[in-house]
Amino acid sequence: MADRYLVPRRLDDPELIGFWTIDEFAGLLVPFAWGILSQHILIGTALSGLTWFALRKAKASGAGSKLVHAAYWYLPGSFLGLKATPPSHCRLLAG
Repeated sequence: MADRYLVPRRLDDPELIGFWTIDEFAGLLVPFAWGILSQHILIGTALSGLTWFALRKAKASGAGSKLVHAAYWYLPGSFLGLKATPPSHCRLLAG
């Protein structure tokens, strides 16, 4: 009876598609789809591998959080959908 339900070992584990997280899978999918559509499958596969490697290194060095901070600072407020944070154009806050 206990085998019917999948209980995660850690709550912070990201969702996976195959062996990759969702952002890594998107990074693999875009160059590979370009390679198929342009009939350059080997180049698309090589670019997918390079993109995956670059994303993996960027995530390990903490560049993902820097990208979210830059998106908050430079993009419109509705882009990230943050409701509890003040808008980025308000530079001085009272209080």
